[in-house]
Amino acid sequence: MKLRTLVLVVGLLLLVSGAVYWLRRPAAPTGVDPRIGQSLVDNAALEKAARLRLTDNGKTVLLARQPDATWRVASYYDFPADFSKISQFVGELSNAKFQRLVTTRPDRLARLDFKGTQISLLDASNKPEWSLDLGKTADAGGRYVRFDNEQKAYLADFNGWIDTDSKNWADTTLVQVKPEDVASVGLTFSDGASVHALRAKKGEAFHADNPPAGRQLNGAKLTSLLGSVTGLHFSDTTAPDDAAAQAAEKHTRSVTLKTFDGQTLTVTFARTPEEKKLKPPAPEKGGVASLGTSKDVAKGGEAADGKSAQPAPKVEPEFETTPAGPVFVRVMSSDSAAPINELMKKRAFKIYDYAFTSLPNSPADLFENAPPPTPASAPAGKTPPPAPTPTGATKP
Repeated sequence: MKLRTLVLVVGLLLLVSGAVYWLRRPAAPTGVDPRIGQSLVDNAALEKAARLRLTDNGKTVLLARQPDATWRVASYYDFPADFSKISQFVGELSNAKFQRLVTTRPDRLARLDFKGTQISLLDASNKPEWSLDLGKTADAGGRYVRFDNEQKAYLADFNGWIDTDSKNWADTTLVQVKPEDVASVGLTFSDGASVHALRAKKGEAFHADNPPAGRQLNGAKLTSLLGSVTGLHFSDTTAPDDAAAQAAEKHTRSVTLKTFDGQTLTVTFARTPEEKKLKPPAPEKGGVASLGTSKDVAKGGEAADGKSAQPAPKVEPEFETTPAGPVFVRVMSSDSAAPINELMKKRAFKIYDYAFTSLPNSPADLFENAPPPTPASAPAGKTPPPAPTPTGATKP
């Protein structure tokens, strides 16, 4: 083949291949979704929100921002909210970003489990200002999300827990006093006995104002008591007229804290103690048959084989034990405006058992033997007199 012909053929093949490519070229990209790489929620929206609502599995938590920037759990008796928990959740939400567009197809959306799990920011009148639906967690991490039932789902790097137990959002702190601020401690026991310890200024050791003879206040035990009382948190709450709470009020002991700034806080612990009751004796078999045969009766207790009958074994009494009830606590402040006073009207507060069992059971538990007095030194130039000879002892 001549060179010119070969060049023409090659040129023709190039034209044909170019035409084929043009006809089969991929469609031009339609552009990247503008949400990709953006935050799920704008910080301005978070700062503006008056309420935060979380919904999952048919349960709802409603948190309300107060004028002083604190939060309350509107869905749990308007209790003060755990600010650290809210801060963590809001931080996770504000840091999360859209990673990619997952689908716009209804059949695929149905497989992403959008079943009512939702985060909403509301205004003061409960009108939603921003709302996000959450689907299932992706296998590689992150969460499928969408806005307002859009037919468009995204993957976001959000892993926050949607906790819809309202009680879990409440601040469980019951005593807002630090041990170092306490000037005096008073304890009253169930039998009426009491102990009072005080100090003149911060940093000093406590001393009892009327210790038993030869005894002194055990500083370590009082420090442990202070730490337990000032660190009280409730574990659950119930109605004030709850039967268990009413029964516990018959068995109380209290701790009164007075601070250097004049505040008085009275903490009353209540618990129904364990109770043991004697079981009623089992009913004995009755009737003529219980007397044995006529020969047995005639022999007056002699066995049929002629031997004396053995005495019946001694039966030990049996008891039924009712375990101790839950521990309740009541906290009252001398400041009539203190929020804790209002909370105590709304609910009865349960605490963990160890906070109660670690308390002293009697005044003796707070004292230890005092060291013997140090003998006085003799004046200079004089010899101290010899110790007296014990009665009945022989002088060497």
